[in-house]
Amino acid sequence: MTTQSVMTTKDTGAPVVLRYALMPVDGNGIAVATVAAMLDDGAGGARARVLPPGQALPYGVAPVLVTDTTLHGVTRLEEALLRWGPLPKPWLVWVADAPARPVQDARFTVRALEGRLAGVARLPYLPVLRAVKGPEEALEYKDVRTAAATLRRTIEGN
Repeated sequence: MTTQSVMTTKDTGAPVVLRYALMPVDGNGIAVATVAAMLDDGAGGARARVLPPGQALPYGVAPVLVTDTTLHGVTRLEEALLRWGPLPKPWLVWVADAPARPVQDARFTVRALEGRLAGVARLPYLPVLRAVKGPEEALEYKDVRTAAATLRRTIEGN
């Protein structure tokens, strides 16, 4: 039994239940909106959505923290995990903010925090995110669709 309302997809009529609750660690920008659309996979917000600040995590939904690869973002991640409490371990979607490796301190901090996470999914640098109006437009690009498929496979374990 689920506590969320069950929706159906437009195309197939198959039931869709909220699976992922995204929580931006350091601001709610285009990267967070795109990750939500990637995990939602065309379900119209029924499979994955960004939780507003202060909203409780729905029962049975996997929490997903989203931050960029800056040291500032990783520091905010560490602070969020220190306050995490008895909730299920969250996934981390670590979004590359530049076409370079994260700085050493950021890499070491994420490695140290991996025991508090269900897993870490790394999203590559997607330069198209700088030039789109929204996640729907971003998903029209092949590299974004490829990153979305990889992200879903990583989190779903396929």
